Amino acid sequence: MAQILAIDYGKARCGLAATDDFQIIASGLETVETKNLFPFLAKYFSQNEVEAIVVGLPTDLKGNLSQIETEILKFLEKFRTQFPDITVNRFDERFTSKMASFYISQSGKNKKKREEKGLVDKVSATLILQNFLEQQQK
Repeated sequence: MAQILAIDYGKARCGLAATDDFQIIASGLETVETKNLFPFLAKYFSQNEVEAIVVGLPTDLKGNLSQIETEILKFLEKFRTQFPDITVNRFDERFTSKMASFYISQSGKNKKKREEKGLVDKVSATLILQNFLEQQQK
């Protein structure tokens, strides 16, 4: 089997998480500046076998898409052109940032570490991916 990579896409930076090769466990991978995302992905894909990505679908409580969705759609169009063999999945990312902040606060990290946005993005990507994996098993 190959890995699945999750992307919590943001205007400034993207949180990334990846599964193990058996697609059982999601682990935080990295936080990358959005402008450097494609070079990072190209390098990662050349070193790891990745069969699919999961990109967060940003919706509000009423199910309306947030403004960042326009940027995500542009990213996905370019992604599909550059990496046509990798399947693209979308997954509802509602509450993942709040859940990530909560889990980080419960982990005993100091206040400065808890407020580090890059860590929240990486944990959010991990939550998106783990929830995606759990849904696939049903």
